[in-house]
Amino acid sequence: MSELALLDNSVWARLRDGRIAGDAAAPLLERIENGRVAVTEPSLLEMLYSSRDGHEFAALAELLAALPRFSLDAPAADLAVNAQAQLAAAPGVSHRVKPIDLLVAAVAARNGIAVLHYDADYDTIAEHTHLEFESVWAAARGSAG
Repeated sequence: MSELALLDNSVWARLRDGRIAGDAAAPLLERIENGRVAVTEPSLLEMLYSSRDGHEFAALAELLAALPRFSLDAPAADLAVNAQAQLAAAPGVSHRVKPIDLLVAAVAARNGIAVLHYDADYDTIAEHTHLEFESVWAAARGSAG
């Protein structure tokens, strides 16, 4: 995997609720602690959405603010829209991947970094669009609910 990867909420949520735990979680937590995962605004919004109140939001926002950030800019947003059009035009492929996943993949492609995830949408995006990024599963598909 690339040295740096965008952290998708699919991994973050599974680490927080224990679906990825123990030996599977250790290398992911080490990457987070060492600043080898980054966030972008779309994934950051998803991660903060899970907060139950203002105190939890503030604590989570402070924790996530320590991670490197790659901003979603207009060219990345355009890449995401173009990728969605490519998926819509591809025979037998659904363009109905989550919009946030398209945005995260576009930010990763624009910055030459990987996406660390637990979500098949990223494989679909990587295989059927012009977006060039490394799609990295945080755990074996099907192993973390």
